[in-house]
Amino acid sequence: MKKQILYILCFCSLNSYSQSAHSLLQKGDNYYNSKDYTQAEENYRKALKEKKSAQGSYNLGNSIYNQERYDEAVKHYTASAESAKDKITKSMAYHNLGNTLFAKKEYDKSVNAYKNALRANPKDLETKYNLALAQRLLLQQQQQQQQQQNQDDKEKQDQEQEQQEQQQQDDQQQQDDQENKDQQQQNQDQQKEKEEEQQQQKELSKEEARKLLQIMEEEERKVQEKMRKVQTKKSKSAKDW
Repeated sequence: MKKQILYILCFCSLNSYSQSAHSLLQKGDNYYNSKDYTQAEENYRKALKEKKSAQGSYNLGNSIYNQERYDEAVKHYTASAESAKDKITKSMAYHNLGNTLFAKKEYDKSVNAYKNALRANPKDLETKYNLALAQRLLLQQQQQQQQQQNQDDKEKQDQEQEQQEQQQQDDQQQQDDQENKDQQQQNQDQQKEKEEEQQQQKELSKEEARKLLQIMEEEERKVQEKMRKVQTKKSKSAKDW
C-alpha cells in the first residue's frame, strides 16, 4: 500500500484552492500522520466540499482505507485517478485502487487497476510486483472457482441420480404393491368361485340323492306291487282248487 499522502504546497494553493480548502487538507494531513484516520477523513471531506481535487479524493481514500471501509475507498480512489491531471497522482491513485480491490479479493479488477497504474508510471516496481501477485492469485481463484463449480456440478448430478433412483424405487414399489393387490383380488375371486362351485356341488348332490331316493322308492313300490300280484294269484289258485 502506498501510504504516503499527497501534500498541497502553499504556492499551489493560491492558484488551485481556497484558503479554507487548503487549511482543511493540511489539518487532515496532520490527523492522518498521527493515525487519527477518523478526524483525517472528516477534514478531507470538508476540504472536498470546498473544492473538488484529485489530491483530496486520494487522501480521503487513504483515510477510509485505513478504517477498512474498502467499498468507499474504491469510490474515492477511482475519482482521484479519473480526475488527476498528472501521471504521478494518477499512478498512485490506480495503485491504491488496485490494493483496495486486492484486499476485497477482487483480483480481476485489481489486475486492471495495477495495469492502469503502470500505464501512467511504467517504472513503478512496487506496482509491477503487486500486479504479478494479483495475477497469480487471480489464477488460483479461478482454479478454485472452477473446482468448486465442478464439485457443485458433481453434487447436483449425484443428487439428481439419487432422486432418479429413489423415484425408480418408489415406482417399482408402487408397481409391486399394485401387483400384490391385484393378486390378492384374483385369489379372493378364485376362492369365491371355488366356494360357489362347492356350494353348487353340494346342492347337486342333494338333488341326486333325492332322485336316487325316488328311484329306490319307485323300485320298492314295484317290488311290493309284484309281490302283491303274486300273493293274489296264489290265493286265487288255492281257492279254485
